[in-house]
Parts: sequence; C-alpha cells; structure tokens
Amino acid sequence: MNERRASSDAGFDMPKSFEPERVEKRWRDAWLEQEVHVADASSSATPYSMVIPPPNVTGELHMGHALDQTLQDIVARWKRMAGYDVLWLPGTDHAGIATQNVVEKALAKEGTDRETTGREAFEARVWKWKAEYGDRILEQMRRLGLSCDWSRFRFTLDEGMSCAVRRAFVELFNEGAIYRGEYIVNWCPRCGTAISDLEVKHREVNGKLWRLRYPIAAQNPADGRPIDAAGPVRWLEVDTTRPETMLGDTALAVHPDDERYRDIVGTTAVLPVIGRELPVIADSFVDPKFGTGVVKVTPAHDPNDYEAGRRNELPSVRVIGRDGRMTEAAGPYAGMDRDEARARLLERLAADGVLLGEREHIHAVGHCDRCDAVVEPQVSTQWFVRIKPLADRALAAVDEGRIRFHPESQVKVYREWMTNIRDWCISRQLWWGHQIPAWYCDACGELTVAEEAPQSCGCGSAELRQDPDVLDTWFSSGLFPFSTLGWPDETDDLKRYYPGQLLVTGYDILFFWVARMIMLGLRFRDEVPFTDVFLHGLVRDEQGRKMSKSLGNGVNPLELVDRYGTDATRFTLASMCTPGSDMVLSSERMTGYRAFANKLWNATRFALMNLTGGDGQEGLQASADAADPRPLLLPDRWVLSRTAAMVGEVERHLERFRFDEACAALYSFAWHEFCDWYLEMSKVVLVGDDAEAQRATRGCLLASLEVLLRALHPIMPFLTEELWSRLPGDRGLLALAPWAAADDGWPDPEAEEAVALLQDLATEIRRLRADLGVDPRTKTPVKLVVEEEARRLQVESVAPLLASLVRAEPLEVLAVLDDTSGMASGVSGDTQVYLSLAGAIDLDQERARAERALARVGSERAELEARLANPGFVSNAPEAVVEKARARLVELFSEHEQLHERLRSLER
Repeated sequence: MNERRASSDAGFDMPKSFEPERVEKRWRDAWLEQEVHVADASSSATPYSMVIPPPNVTGELHMGHALDQTLQDIVARWKRMAGYDVLWLPGTDHAGIATQNVVEKALAKEGTDRETTGREAFEARVWKWKAEYGDRILEQMRRLGLSCDWSRFRFTLDEGMSCAVRRAFVELFNEGAIYRGEYIVNWCPRCGTAISDLEVKHREVNGKLWRLRYPIAAQNPADGRPIDAAGPVRWLEVDTTRPETMLGDTALAVHPDDERYRDIVGTTAVLPVIGRELPVIADSFVDPKFGTGVVKVTPAHDPNDYEAGRRNELPSVRVIGRDGRMTEAAGPYAGMDRDEARARLLERLAADGVLLGEREHIHAVGHCDRCDAVVEPQVSTQWFVRIKPLADRALAAVDEGRIRFHPESQVKVYREWMTNIRDWCISRQLWWGHQIPAWYCDACGELTVAEEAPQSCGCGSAELRQDPDVLDTWFSSGLFPFSTLGWPDETDDLKRYYPGQLLVTGYDILFFWVARMIMLGLRFRDEVPFTDVFLHGLVRDEQGRKMSKSLGNGVNPLELVDRYGTDATRFTLASMCTPGSDMVLSSERMTGYRAFANKLWNATRFALMNLTGGDGQEGLQASADAADPRPLLLPDRWVLSRTAAMVGEVERHLERFRFDEACAALYSFAWHEFCDWYLEMSKVVLVGDDAEAQRATRGCLLASLEVLLRALHPIMPFLTEELWSRLPGDRGLLALAPWAAADDGWPDPEAEEAVALLQDLATEIRRLRADLGVDPRTKTPVKLVVEEEARRLQVESVAPLLASLVRAEPLEVLAVLDDTSGMASGVSGDTQVYLSLAGAIDLDQERARAERALARVGSERAELEARLANPGFVSNAPEAVVEKARARLVELFSEHEQLHERLRSLER
C-alpha cells in the first residue's frame, strides 16, 4: 500500500472531523496485506505468545467478546511495538451442543431428525453448515482491528487438534486417570446429554415447599414386633420442593443425633400412591433444622441422595427419563411430562390426605448453561477424569507463584474450587465433536482404547463398536495452548511459543477453561501454559443487568462500531475495565470517547497546518527536528517533559494490566495537556516573528505528537494509523513502528512547575472573566499581586505567555496594590488576581442581572427550607425525593454565596 506524503496543504486536505468508516477497512487491508501481525519462529526477538479464548463457531460477536479481544489486542500491539516476536493465536471452538442444536433445528423444519438422517450424514450436514456460516464471527473480529496471526488460525475439530485430543485421552486412560463408570450426573433433557457441574447455572426461583406425610408400617421389619398396632397410624412428615421425585424414594432419613426420631430408625414407612416399603435410616447428611428433620431419599435423582444411597446400600429407582418424562417406574404417571406429573400427583396426594399443605419457597434450581432448561440429575454410565491429582498440581503452580492471577483476589476463588473439586464428566451424548476413541467387542466384551481405530479385538473378532459419545468441548479446549502449536509433535512453534506469557479472559470461565488448561498443560507439557492470567469482569447494560437473550438487553458491538467508530468503542471498553469489577456499558462514555477521537483528529490537523509551508519543506524540516527536538521556550520544554511522564505512566499501567488507568493517563495528557494547553501555547510562537523559536516549536510539536500516536496506537489503532500516515516524512506503518519512547533529557521538573503556576493563574483569570460575563474577545487589564519576592519572580517569568493566553493587556506583576476600586478579585495560591472592569462590561446591566439571579435563588431557597422543615414532607415523601431536595438546597446556598461575591465585585 502506498503511504501518504505530506504536502503544503496536508492539514487542509483533512476533513474537519474524523470519519471512521472512511479509514478502517483501508487499514485492515493494509495490515493483512503486509502481514504485520504474523509471528516469526525464526526471529531472534524474544517471543511473547497468547491464545485467544476461542469463540463458538455458532456465535456472533457480543460485548464480552469485544472486551476480551480488545484487551488482548492492546497487549499484542504494545508488545509487538516494544520489539517482541508476538504470537497471538486465534481460533474457534466447535461448540458441540450449540452447533448440534442449530443443525437439528434445521432438520426439524425439513420434517426429519438426526436419528432418521444417520450419524455419518448428520456429521456431513454439520460440516456443510460450518463451511457456510461458521466463519462469520471471524469477519466480525477483524472489524475490531484484531492483530491476530490469522495464518495460524485453528479450529478445535481440525485433524491436528483431533490427533491431540486422542493422544491425551489414551494417555490419561492408560494411567488410570480416565475411567468409565455409573454415577449421578447433570442431565439436560432438552440437549439430550450429560453436562458438567460447571455447565449448570443455579438460579433462584420462586417455588413452593410441599409437606407430605408417609405412614409407618404396622410392624418392625427387624424383629416383627408390632408398633402401636392397636393405636392410630403413625406418620412421618417430609418437606420437598419436588414432589414428583417421591415416586423414586427408596428410604426416609433422619439425623443420627435427632432425639425426636431415635425410636423410628430401623422401622419401615410406606410410599404413598406406589406402596413401596421404605426403610427409615439415620445419616449425618440430614439437616435436623430443615423442615421436620425428616428427608426423603431418592438416589436416582439427587446427588446427595445418591451418595447416601451408596453408603446405606439403597436401591436406585429412576422415575424421570432422559427426555424429562416419567418412566414406567412412576406407575400411573408414566409417560407424563415431569411438570404435568407433579400437578396430577399433588391432586392425588391431596385427595388421599397425604398432602398437608404448601408454602412459598425461594430456592436455587439448576439450569443448563446452553439452553436454560431445568437440569435433571440422572444416574448414568459416563466417562470421567479422575481430577484430584491433576488439580493438586495445578493448585501448587499458583500457590508457588508460577502463575499469577490479576486481580489477586481470584486466587482465593481458584483455591477453594480446586480443593473441593469433583471428578470431571467428559462424555456427552452428542454426535458433533471428538468421538471417544474407545471400542467395544461384542464377541468377548473387551474394551479397547486407542488413538486409531483397531482392526480387530484381541480375541480375533472384527466386530467392534466405537463408543457413540463425544468428549466435552472443554476437554479439547483445555489442550488449546499446546495443541494449536502442533502437539503431540515437537514442532518449532511448540518449542518457541509454549509456555505462553498471558491469558486474558472473563472470570466466569475460570473453572470452565482456565483451570483445565493449567491442569492439562502441566500433565502433558510439564510446564504451566501461561505465567499471567488477567480475569476481567462482565459487561452489563446501562441498568447494571447482565446481558442475556432472555432479557433481550444484549448489545451488538458492531452496532456501536457503526455508530461511534471502532477506536471509540475500544477505548470505552478498555477504560471501563477495572480489575475485580463488572462494567456498566454507557452510551454517554461512548459519545465522549467519540469526541476524544475527533479532538485528536483536529489537533493533528492543526499541527499539520503549522508544520508545512508552501513547498512542504517546513514539514520535512520539522520531521528532522522532531528526531532530536531542541526546545527553546517554556511550553516546548514542558510538553516534552509531560510526554515523557505520560509514556512512563502508560507503560507502568499496562505492565500491571490496569487498562483503565492507562486509558485515563492517555486521555488526560492528550485532551487536557497536549490539546488544551500546549497547542494553545504553541500558537503564540507559531503566529509570531521569531523563526528560530518557530522551528524549535515545530520540532517539539511533532515529536510529542509522534510519541502520543505511538502510545495510543494499541488502543485506537485505526485513528492513529491514519494520523501517522499524514505526518511529514516517509515513516511506514505505525503498526510496525517502535513503541513510544522519550529521550532521557526530556523530563524537566522546573518547566513543569512553571507551567503549573501559569495554568493556575490562567484558570483563575478565566473564571473571573466568565463569572463577570466578559466577552472572550475583549482584552482587559490584569494585575497580579505577589508579596514574596522569589515567588513574584516566578510569576514574572510566565507573565508574557500568560498575558497572551488570557487576553490581558496590560498584565502587571506587583508586590502591593493600594487602589483596587473598579476591579474584580480572585485568588490563585499565594497570588491575588485583580481584573479591571472598566470598559470590559456594562456595570449597571451586570449588577441588575446579578440582583435578579440573587432574588430567584433566595426565593427557591426559602421554599425548599420551608418544605424540609415540614415533618409531613420529610416523613411521607419518598426517600429519593427528600434527598434530592436536600442536595438542591446545598447547591442553592453555594449559588447564593457566589452571587453575593459577584455583586461585591461589581460595586467596587
């Protein structure tokens, strides 16, 4: 791509405002064409690698992606400019459940399903869908300006990735870390598969607590003695939130130390409706303070009950099937949906006198993270990873400091979860994914686990069936940091870029993905996969709610890009990213940073109009001077000093992953110091007659602007690349330029102190002019009174420049002033500021205006004081209304005092 060249009208040929849509595609194409973001494994530069959290192939870009990827891109661009060989490796995840659901819905519209289609044809159909639609999110990611190494893109079902998954499974199986067994799992009836604990979202719902009663059998099953045979029937009362599961009860349980039921333990109760006899057992898992202290035990449908059933050798009766309907074991309710069965059962229990009552009850109910269906615990034969040994090693890596979490508070969360971790269910009853590399022999029942399909069993039979299940998507994602680099082969990329340096992701997948990458990285590479983990918060809507499809409050980041531009969107996201906190998306901030981009645009436009002359030579000279700026005047010394301070501050914040503070430092310097102060001070020189001073100022102006654009580039790449291309000289792409650097001679504390004094004085003089309504074009006499001589000399040193900035004519610096009549006064530190009113304003008119305002404020203040003195208002009005009234009263007191002061000034 041909770079722009500066010309005599370089500033004038720029539009008057920044138009992102005109530049973004051009620079995206330029970066791709020149392969500026491709890592070089043969480079002598220090490697710096990151893997992107692979978005689902079914997905569309959402605000979480935009935040996550923007932060990674900031680091990638910064490190690349700092001289590192950066590999930021992109990829997408096959997303087993989500992708299969998409294609199954398409089949349903065609009047068929996957079983009718058959597995091979169904998988072909999903691959076809992936080829047509699966890369949409990649184009959306590119629109954010992401500087990934697209030449190394990976998809988790690529052949190389599949080879890595099979190798990992076989090795873990051979060492006994993977096993197949029956256990209670989380089952999603809608997705039709087991899901892990992490894929279950527990959400509080407004439910009910029903109280049921179970009759005690007439005799003790242990010795046959009658129990109150001649008396009334005895009952045990039980509270439950899921009455339909009672049909699968195989015991009632009480706490061993509960005196109320000591004589009942060992007896038998009768299950209503079904009539099954239930032993009454004692087990410490029962909470004697909950309900009546008696609980029903349903081993097939509750994890705690399942463990109690194993301890007490209870049978397991499954009454809810995998489709969410009641099984034959549910008796008269067989075939019903679980919700319908609940309603019909409650009617029957009420009619039989078994239902004693119900009450409202808020409790946590597990929902599938993918489809939001209520999860059904099921006893099922699944594949598991024996996770504790892996977890112990991963926990030690963090405790020993080999992996650092940012913010550090996440270490406690990680430690608690890894300490109490349960075995990982890795099998899924799906067809889209990595099929489990295990084969069953129908002839002898032998199981063969291998990386490649065996031709025959050890018994000689060729009749082998591969396990139909696929692996949990997170199993392949857990290998991502090294499988993407070619493992199990020892490739050059694997040797150079593993382990990586940084992982950036949301705290919500700390256990889904981060912990599993650490465990599997240590197991298969004997090294941690990364040394730093930055866990950012969630992006919430303007009301502070989590964005979700159910609330309909999701925001498409590309709509923000279209409205505000990519740079403003990125800057907003980075500026909101405070460690340990979620962030509230704000249209006001978006608008503000869109204005910030425009401010930078116009500042550069101003600079270009003052850097180039009729033949363009001044611009080229300024470019040469910028390489070694020689400041002659105070503003130039000051801006170089502040530029150096800004660069150091930004670097410190980025090193700590304080993206919010880096943005704040850049914004403050660019808007307030460079644009508001320096450009204004430089105008005084650039419109003057001192050619030598002008040349020095042009060099310093360009030097500071160049460093600012370099420092801003990682966050605002399109804007800065466009502005960089317009600067004089042949400079190439900013994306390939070195990181911002300041010369050791730039810091100048004396210049900073002097300009700070000038800024304070200018601010106070401008305040006085604004308060008095002085026309901005009017020149007014100003007198500055400073008693202390050394300080007075400092003020005198900045007085000429100050006079130009505040339109003071004349400006005098005095030790004492006897006559202050006709002057408005103010104070700036130890300096008295006097502004002459003569000829500046119409005193009579301004006095009348101030008196009217004073009367209005006094009237409103009296009304509010009376209202707040009224007990009826304070007691009965909404609290927010009362607080608003009190806050307004404080404002009115301040306004009243300011108006009084103004009147005193006008009366002099």
